[in-house]
Amino acid sequence: MAIPAADCALCPRLADFRSVNQRKFPDWHNAPVACFGPLSAGLLIVGLAPGLRGANRTGRPFTGDFAGKLLYETLLKFGFATGAYHERADDGLTMHNCRIINAVRCVPPENKPLPVEIATCNRFLRDEIDRMHHLRAIMALGGIAHQATLRAFGLKSSFAKFVHGATTTLPNGITLTDSFHVSRLNTNTGRLTTPMFEAVVASLSA
Repeated sequence: MAIPAADCALCPRLADFRSVNQRKFPDWHNAPVACFGPLSAGLLIVGLAPGLRGANRTGRPFTGDFAGKLLYETLLKFGFATGAYHERADDGLTMHNCRIINAVRCVPPENKPLPVEIATCNRFLRDEIDRMHHLRAIMALGGIAHQATLRAFGLKSSFAKFVHGATTTLPNGITLTDSFHVSRLNTNTGRLTTPMFEAVVASLSA
């Protein structure tokens, strides 16, 4: 159950939106987006959902849209990746001790998954976490990723509030660290700056 089917129909609204985009953009990925990085990684980064012209197009998390630039450049800087990020899935970028997943595997309309869709897709996040036997830390990009991570561990939302830069120890000893999402909106408004994001990633590389 760790990997959703290419034609996953668990969320009807998302399946319908995928079908629309398959007709409009037949050369795009237009399917649930798989994780990126080794299962043996000690760090898991949890994002929100594939971007329409990003991961939904390229088939790799955070690849092809604005959000990937800050994310991957920072991971390269702190040794979680090698190669170069060129906004395409075949750019040769390799992850090291780091794996990336989205809380929702399929692109949602207007980049806004519904609560029921987040809850339905949580089984895949939970299963991925169970498969990562060397996992020691999770970085949640945004409040939805934070809440999805808590749900995957069977915890209520009241267990830990989302706060940028905050770190929470989960019951099994894995740490959950929060960061504002690396979206264009957050970076353009200054809610998240490059130094702010680099400080969070640096704390995870120590």
